[in-house]
Amino acid sequence: MAYLIPSEFVTKMVDAGESKVHMSTRDTLIRAYMAGAILALAAVFAVTVAVQTGVFLIGAILFPVGFCMLYLMGFDLLTGVFMLTPLAWLDRRPGVTVKSILRNWGLVFLGNFAGALTVAFMMSFVFTYGYNTDGGAVAAKVSGIGESRTLGYAQYGIEGWFTIFIRGMLCNWMVSLGVVGAMISTHVSGKVLAMWMPIMLFFFMGFEHSVVNMFLFPFSMIMGGDFSIMDYFIWNEIPTALGNLVGGLAFTGLTLYTTHVRTAKKRAVQPISV
Repeated sequence: MAYLIPSEFVTKMVDAGESKVHMSTRDTLIRAYMAGAILALAAVFAVTVAVQTGVFLIGAILFPVGFCMLYLMGFDLLTGVFMLTPLAWLDRRPGVTVKSILRNWGLVFLGNFAGALTVAFMMSFVFTYGYNTDGGAVAAKVSGIGESRTLGYAQYGIEGWFTIFIRGMLCNWMVSLGVVGAMISTHVSGKVLAMWMPIMLFFFMGFEHSVVNMFLFPFSMIMGGDFSIMDYFIWNEIPTALGNLVGGLAFTGLTLYTTHVRTAKKRAVQPISV
């Protein structure tokens, strides 16, 4: 499992951020759509395993399979571009502007949401046999998740909103480490191992991932979750996305970039007088 030193893989992070900003609209949307769809499938897979076994840890252990697949295929999640694209701007890469970064974020958001929503409708149809049954235990579980992670936060007011925000920060701290993990090895096995660890941690701890939630909450509403679209956006998606942005950039992107690319001057060594 060949390992790249930090100065090497952080340069790859900046290169990746630049390439994503300059990518065509068509390619950005397609890659984001596929990323949202695959992560949604991984989420329903993990919840199904957790419900059937009664052991949530097993679902958390298996969830990273979706993340590994989508990143090995070169697809893009909003959480990843939140962390990578600003580094290209800080590094003053040609043509990378705040406007172009915001454009990339908007396109990836739309693609991720469309992919996740597609899977939400497909899986709701499958679980209910064309909306002719109630969907069973998995549907009931997801409905409960949707309500507890919107109305459950809303009952605490601004403190609940900031709880989601912080959970979003913690989430993308881990998820962005998974993105970096795909860059620290030149072998598939090394990439998968490095991605697996932080993704498993975020899922088991119940941190808030904006793209996973693009699937969970529409799916929950279709399955009978008792909350509104506004509840979803105000009491989950918006604070989650903002937390994802701050956490991924502050805890992973900037810390690696500033200490391995734009390093501070080394301390002067004082001669020892004899």
